[in-house]
Amino acid sequence: MSSNVSRRIVLRGTAAAAAGVALLATGARAADHTGHTMDHTGHEGHGTGLAAFDEVYKGRRIVGKPVTSGEHAAHGGFAVTIDGKELHVMRNADGTWISVINHYQVFPEPLSLTRAAVDKLRGASLVPIQM
Repeated sequence: MSSNVSRRIVLRGTAAAAAGVALLATGARAADHTGHTMDHTGHEGHGTGLAAFDEVYKGRRIVGKPVTSGEHAAHGGFAVTIDGKELHVMRNADGTWISVINHYQVFPEPLSLTRAAVDKLRGASLVPIQM
């Protein structure tokens, strides 16, 4: 007696099983994070907790400080300049930082991001973004 199972049916079943396992694993990970509450007692805002800096790095003056007013202040913004010209930086949801110079490389804090931008510029002047 011959089996009437084709290769296509077997592959379809394997793909469905793999998709089911992937969905179960994702659901299990999400379940680990549900039901947790956060204590907001005494919450005074979204302060950055990041230290200001003002130094000369490889002959370039880099300055960074938390923003206290303006459009980025509510999101824990940080202002960075290289030789007095603004370097646009952005904080990601996971707390890492990116800039327009190294947009696809993340950094733990603005100081290391700014130093990496100076390295990437290799002596070139920073041209401000016109928004």
